[in-house]
Amino acid sequence: MSNSILKRINNCLRLGLGAIPQSCVLCAALGCRDGLCRACNSSLTTIAYTHCPRCALPTDGNLCGACLKTPPEFDSVTAAFIYAFPTDALIQSLKYHANLAITCVLAEKLIEAAPGSVGADFFLPVPLAREKQRERGFNQAHEIAKILGSYYGVPVEANLCGRVRNTLSQTSLPWSERTKNIRGAFSCTHDLTGKKIILVDDVLTTGATLNELAKTLRKQGAAEIRAWVVVRTLPM
Repeated sequence: MSNSILKRINNCLRLGLGAIPQSCVLCAALGCRDGLCRACNSSLTTIAYTHCPRCALPTDGNLCGACLKTPPEFDSVTAAFIYAFPTDALIQSLKYHANLAITCVLAEKLIEAAPGSVGADFFLPVPLAREKQRERGFNQAHEIAKILGSYYGVPVEANLCGRVRNTLSQTSLPWSERTKNIRGAFSCTHDLTGKKIILVDDVLTTGATLNELAKTLRKQGAAEIRAWVVVRTLPM
């Protein structure tokens, strides 16, 4: 199915949803469209700064010193927001309260931030450990990736890689310990020679998780690895 047909279908679905009164996922105000009222939509912390094309941290538009010194395994990062209120409330409501309605809002904002042309063979959501996915009941990265895949007409390969170690939560660790914590956490046995891949995740903080997954994919021959994330955390 072509991208133009998919976009027409999505537009029709959105028009249908627009006829049904909805409440804002942030403030619960009635009568909004697309899941957010006008006030909350305007308050979202979009990325409005020039940044490093490799890791999305603020720079003058050139590569940052860290990426020059130690280039990450992924080629670029596209992010819709910085991690600050009220965007962080959306992420937390999705992950920890299973408010899956928020998935559509986040995916739409990521589509707005992303380049018009995908140019990838497939989307790959960052895998969760089986124990964590069983506990949560879903993988938020996969839920977002499914909407992206449908919109762009690009396959989503959720089972291509696995998380073979149930690591400590990255959010519970100091930034300096996160690379060690995630080391060796992923496994992939598929031949990815020449493949162009877009990794999908909800939050990028140190980049340790994305880097470790990208490293695993590089070993299998991946030619290009980009990351699309909903929010980018900035250093304190």
